[in-house]
Order: sequence, then structure tokens, then C-alpha cells
Amino acid sequence: MSEGQTNAPKRKYAWMDKWAKMTGERAKIDAKANGTYIIYEKDGELVKEYPNDRVLPLDEEGES
Repeated sequence: MSEGQTNAPKRKYAWMDKWAKMTGERAKIDAKANGTYIIYEKDGELVKEYPNDRVLPLDEEGES
């Protein structure tokens, strides 16, 4: 194996990891500015995260 191949990225689209992280950070900033929350999946369960870092599970009906 040549030396150049060992420095190759592990994923073809590795830039997407950085883009996804920046998108999530932007969503948190927008939620804080607008007094709302963001919804995402954590440990296989949907949760709501408020600007004060409070994380609550999302109810089955969609709103608590």
C-alpha cells in the first residue's frame, strides 16, 4: 500500500459529518433566539431540547 492511500478519508463524503454538526449547532442557536426547542433522536427515542439544556422525551402524540 502506498503512503498516499493511508491518508485517505474513511468515508467518501466525510465533509457531510462536519456539515451535519454545523446544522445542528445552528438549529440550537435559532431555537435559543426564538424561544423554541429542537427535536432529535437520542438513544432511539425522539427528544425535545430546550435552550436551557433541558431534554424531555417527545410524547407519542407529538406534543406535551
